[in-house]
Order: sequence, then structure tokens, then C-alpha cells
Amino acid sequence: MDEENEGQVSDYDPEENFEELLNQSLKAPVRLSAGEKVKAVISNITKEWVFIDLGGKSEGYIPIDEFRDDQGNVAIKEGDTISAFFLSSKHNEMLFTTRLGRDSTGNEHLEDAYHNRIPLEGLVENEIKGGFEVKIAGNVKAFCPYSQMGLKRVENAAEYIGQQLIFKIIEYSEKGRKLVVSHRIVLEEEIQRQKEDLRLSLKEGMTVRGEITSIRKFGAFVDIGGLEGLLPISEISWGRVADVGSSLSVGQGVDVMIKKLDWANDKFSFSLKEVLPDPWEGIELKFPEGSAHTGKVAALMAFGAFVTLEPGVDGLLHISELGKGKRINNPREVLSIGQTVEVKIGKIDKAQRRLSLKMVSEADDSEDGNNYKAQLHEVNKNSSGSLGTLGDILKKQMEKKKRK
Repeated sequence: MDEENEGQVSDYDPEENFEELLNQSLKAPVRLSAGEKVKAVISNITKEWVFIDLGGKSEGYIPIDEFRDDQGNVAIKEGDTISAFFLSSKHNEMLFTTRLGRDSTGNEHLEDAYHNRIPLEGLVENEIKGGFEVKIAGNVKAFCPYSQMGLKRVENAAEYIGQQLIFKIIEYSEKGRKLVVSHRIVLEEEIQRQKEDLRLSLKEGMTVRGEITSIRKFGAFVDIGGLEGLLPISEISWGRVADVGSSLSVGQGVDVMIKKLDWANDKFSFSLKEVLPDPWEGIELKFPEGSAHTGKVAALMAFGAFVTLEPGVDGLLHISELGKGKRINNPREVLSIGQTVEVKIGKIDKAQRRLSLKMVSEADDSEDGNNYKAQLHEVNKNSSGSLGTLGDILKKQMEKKKRK
């Protein structure tokens, strides 16, 4: 050992140096295929270029014009993470794009865009036979069929003329002289991305905000931001809904509960009534057994009539309660839908959400009966409708009959 170094501790650490060499070996240049999509962090912004860090020893660049808005402002900053498509590599410099813009020079990248599904920015110039003429990549003309312009049928072609939209090339032939593009594919892919995000966050039973997109006889369709599902007519209200259009309108905002998420079959359903107060809560206080009420005949069946006491609360008036003591064959002989009737609560089955009703009897039309109904009306109007108060009235009526 050298005398000058005798007694000194060496700085060499085999483990530390091995780890450093390993990390350096892992930082090999990134190799990409044309059209491959990457996520990268913006490392530097100059007057002409946006540089992105691809990890390791690799760096890419994008024309800054792709990030300017209509006013010429750049809406990004160093440290932001962006998505970009790889175009080509020259002299170890990797060119990327977020999309091929309308100011691209020539059509040198159009075939790459076709094969690698890179989005392009295009100007809808004119309506022509079967669709639209679209200008992309500078002065390159392409054709977009009506069926490929949007998710729905084109009703007014003039609405699209002059619009800057994003397209993908779906047909490339004659060395780029014949191009067919689609805006619909771009929209569908965006919806699919939104669905994937929603799949991670949505759960059945959640309440979400949505918008009515269309009205049907059997219900309405609701868009909750990238996902559209059915709001069945039976889930609109606790009461009966005869006409969906009278309860909802297109464009209306609604809070709905998610009833079913069937991702495999792309079927989703919602409920509006589940976010509304349940009319059966506290039913014993609102409609105590023996209390008198006015209702409307909602439906007539062979075995009786359903009477609506309030939206969402229907009771059954059995056929044996009709006819004023006379036998009838069908409730239609004495009742009609929409008719107002006076009934008494017979029995409450809260678990099954059922009410049995009785007609106010002829005896109730007597003087005592009229007093009885008046007292019941006063109870229902001025008190909580508790059974104790009603029981006191019934007791008084019984005592009065005994004295007679």
C-alpha cells in the first residue's frame, strides 16, 4: 500500500456504484413507433417549440402553435403533463404532435395519421353530395359523409359549415388524393374515455346530476356526463305518470339515483323518485286507520277500484264495499276513473305498501254520522292525526249510541 494513502478510507462503495451504473443503463433512449401515443411532462417552452421529457435520455418537441388558442395565447406551462403522438425522428430529435393542425405543411404525415389513427384538425368548408368537404393539413381536401359527422343524424348541414373540428382518416387511397374522414369516431372515442373514467367512480345507489336528452312513451333518457341511461316511467314519480312529457322536458337538469350499471351490455338505468321524499314515510300519522279522506279513482279492476289519496299513496276499495249493500258485477257500474269519492282507511300494511279502504257508509249520512265525519275532518285538519285523538272520538260515538 502507498505510504501517502496509508490510514485513509477509500471513497469507493461497490454497492453504491453498482446501483448508479444500473440506473444509468435503465435510462436508455425511448424507442417509439409512428403514431404511438405517450404521456409526457413539459420540460421547456420556447418561442417556437414545446419540449417534453419522455424519461431516460429521451426528449421530444412539438410546435408551440398547437397550443395557441384563437387569441394566440399559450395555455400550458412547464411541469404540465400532456398526451402526444409520435411522428418521426431525425438526428435523434423526436417530433410529436397533439394533432395534425390545419397549418401543417403539405401532407407528408397524412398516411401516418391514417395508419396510426392520429387525430387531425379540419375546417368544414362546404356541403357536397353525400356529406361535407373538409380541408385538413393546410390545403388537403377530404370528404366527410353525413353519417360520420356526428353521433346523431345531421338535420341542418349549415350548422357545420365553417366549424373547426377534429377528424380521423378512415380511408386513404390514391397516395392521399382520396381521403375520407370521420368526426363521429373522435366523439365516440371521447365518450368511451369518459365511460372508463366513470366506471371507476360510479356505484349503484349513488345520486348524480344529469340532463334529459330525449322523451319516450316508456320513460326518458338521461345523460350524466359521458354516460346515457334510461329513466323508466315507473321511476319518475311516486305517483302515477300517464304522460312523460308532462313531467319532464328535454334539456331539463335532474338529480337521479343510479339503479343499475350494466357495463358489459352498455345498459344503465336511473330513478328520479328515489331522490324524492317517500310518501309512505309516516303513513300511520297521515292516514290513521279509521280516518276519513277524499280521493280520486285512479284505476278500475274486476275486483275493485284503486283510489289515490295523494301522489304515491293509493288504496284498494274492494268491490264488496261498493253498491251500497247491493251486489254489483263490476266497479264500473258505480264508479268512473277520475271520480272523487269519500273513503275511510280500513287497514295499513306499510311493509307491502298497501292500504285497504272502505266507503263511507249510509249510516254516516245520518245526523250522528255527519257529526262523526265533521269531527274526523277536524282531526285530520288541525291535529297530527294520532290514533289517540281518533280513539277518543270513536269512544264518544259509542257512548252516545249506548245512551240511545
